[in-house]
Amino acid sequence: MPQPGVPPRPDGALRHAHWWQRPWVRYGALVALLALSGLVILALVREQTGTEGFLVGLGLAVLPVPLLLAAFRWLDRVEPGPWQNLLFSFAWGACAAALMAIVANSFATQWIATATADPSSADTLGATVIAPVVEETVKAAAVLLVFLFRRRDFTGLLDGVVIAGVTATGFAFTENILYLGTAFGTDRLTGDSGLASVTAATFFVRIVMSPFAHPLFTVLTGIGFGISALCAQRQRVRRVLLPLCGLLLAMGMHALWNGSSALGDHGFFVVYLAFMVPAFGVLTWLVVWTRQRELRTVRAELPAYAVAGWLRPMEPFALGSMRARRVARRYARRHGGRAAARAVAQYEAYATSLAFLRHRGRLGRAGPDFTVRERELLGELWHRREAARPALDHAARATAPPVPAAFAPWPAYGGHVPHGFQGTQGMRGSHGYGPPPQAHPYSAYPPNPYRS
Repeated sequence: MPQPGVPPRPDGALRHAHWWQRPWVRYGALVALLALSGLVILALVREQTGTEGFLVGLGLAVLPVPLLLAAFRWLDRVEPGPWQNLLFSFAWGACAAALMAIVANSFATQWIATATADPSSADTLGATVIAPVVEETVKAAAVLLVFLFRRRDFTGLLDGVVIAGVTATGFAFTENILYLGTAFGTDRLTGDSGLASVTAATFFVRIVMSPFAHPLFTVLTGIGFGISALCAQRQRVRRVLLPLCGLLLAMGMHALWNGSSALGDHGFFVVYLAFMVPAFGVLTWLVVWTRQRELRTVRAELPAYAVAGWLRPMEPFALGSMRARRVARRYARRHGGRAAARAVAQYEAYATSLAFLRHRGRLGRAGPDFTVRERELLGELWHRREAARPALDHAARATAPPVPAAFAPWPAYGGHVPHGFQGTQGMRGSHGYGPPPQAHPYSAYPPNPYRS
């Protein structure tokens, strides 16, 4: 039987995959590359700041990292991506991207200074032109890699925002260590301390006022990739141009931010208040609105599977509410332990992926593997139904809005389909889905359904 990923030979025999095509070799090479980059960037930063400056910079630079990561993780809660993607993104930004940016920026600035014999102009040109292009390009590389090699996990705008934001958080973390460590070394030479020190000023500007600067720039690139992921397969030009437009916008905003110091004594505050804060507010509104829209998509798409018997009738409501999801996980943990809570969380993630897949299918944007992927997700849900159903049942009843006594809060199984919902007839490129492997009437659960 042919093995997936192993091409057959012309004579019909199987052709063994080359050693470099094996997954463990690729993952090992990636881990080795990131680890080597981390060691090199650690040595470079420590050489420029000194051991004491490095430790001070590290202690101050780490402060905004948990808050930023928590914010991006919150955005990713609707359809949580694999933690490996987030770990790769942060490591790429903190190690590989930072190393490439330091080397490329230094080389370009030195070349300009030598060619023009004007070091001051070279520094200004390097900060306002070279650095934005180089840094946004190396950060965008992480988004591109996840987009190409983890395509199944990259399905929409929020995925691009999260991957780009986590990458930029890692990059800013390393850069802040360098800036704060250098500022501390300067204060040691001049004897300054307290609020009048360079370290305090650097901390206030980079950690207090603008911890979101690098994530804000790179998120524009992530939005381009996210919208590209929503495009149909046939829209190849749009799928290429959208990420490039996002990258150019990121470079432009980064250049404006870096060049604000050249606009006079108050240039930084003008750019900060007139551009950075409004842009941050607009993007925050956009991603929160997108998150709510995804929850509405879950509530709109999953009733078809409830009618077909794959889900209980109340599950689309519970799965489309973050509050109900939390209640379900807490209920499962209280009555079934950590394993049950983990199964409920996985059930919620697979159900969300199923809703998004069906939504893309109805819009004609699903790939050729739509049917296979749909069956895979339905199978994952079915395997976890024993742990998830009682928890989601409890969550739906606990969080459902009050309804008149004359009407049932959920349609009965096999009952009336909501008006305007066409089931599988509106699906493009799909033959639909059959009944679940086992059909049985729904019954009430005992107080502790996890205990036989």
